[in-house]
Amino acid sequence: MRLQGNWDDLKGKLKQQYAQLTDDDLTYAEGKGDELVGKLQDKLGKGKAEITKMLNDLKA
Repeated sequence: MRLQGNWDDLKGKLKQQYAQLTDDDLTYAEGKGDELVGKLQDKLGKGKAEITKMLNDLKA
């Protein structure tokens, strides 16, 4: 997964929507999108497709 745009904005939206997420959960490094998705899957109890859709919806 590749996250383009302003990651800080996306991170803020995720933290507002899911209060249980921490900065460590939302650490994103270029080329490490799959690791981020995996962390979010574990923390939120959602599948990869759900997480990917959620991130894509927030980017829009």
